[in-house]
Amino acid sequence: MTQELLFVGAGPGDPDLITVAGLKAIQAAELIVVAGSLVNPAIYADRRPSCQVVDSAPLTLAAIGDILIQGYRAGLAVVRLHTGDPSLYGAIQEQMALLKEAAVPYRVIPGVTSALAAAAGLNLEWTLPEITQTLILTRTAGRTPMPPGEDLASLAAHRASLALYLSAAQGREVGQILSQAYGPQAPVAICYRISWPDEKIIWATAETLAETLVAERIDRHALTLVGPAVANLKSGQSAPKSRLYAADFQHLYRPQSP
Repeated sequence: MTQELLFVGAGPGDPDLITVAGLKAIQAAELIVVAGSLVNPAIYADRRPSCQVVDSAPLTLAAIGDILIQGYRAGLAVVRLHTGDPSLYGAIQEQMALLKEAAVPYRVIPGVTSALAAAAGLNLEWTLPEITQTLILTRTAGRTPMPPGEDLASLAAHRASLALYLSAAQGREVGQILSQAYGPQAPVAICYRISWPDEKIIWATAETLAETLVAERIDRHALTLVGPAVANLKSGQSAPKSRLYAADFQHLYRPQSP
């Protein structure tokens, strides 16, 4: 067998936001194992009529591994379909370890992560010249603890732009930490089910984050965005222009005028 098992990033939810390579993999698949609680079914609606779809939501790691390995050994074109980008909170390394042990070749097709879809939905530039050049993607501790030095307070202390995943249920704790780092009036964008038909983008402040999440009945499927880029967008202020397009900025592709 020379065919590889494919881990595919489904993107944030909108079927148009999957990569061309990801869509081709889905269209060629004979077995799709999908995180059914997170991935929009419209993304794999264009699969072959004979393609089998297995929802991994109720399955253990061992059960998922067995299905992937058995499907590959049966000669099927197998796709493991993850929400967003598989490398972010996708738990793919442990699945890859099972495949490696079973001598099953695999490859990853990246996807659009929701922090980028949220920026697009807000018309937000994460990296503004002289204002912010750093974006932190992180989460708060839940069943998965945070490594030393990666707790939210430590990361927020940098006061960089920050996109917080998997943390909507910890609104009170998050709000307190963001208030201390960015100030209680710092604008916060709550992006719920971004790019899905029922998406919501709700504005709050660091100090009102918890009550806003409760009022909107949001405790999952949401990103919390904060930091200099978000504050600049909310204020409507202009940012310094990039040197990249300045008339006096010379580089290899823009020779100096005689």
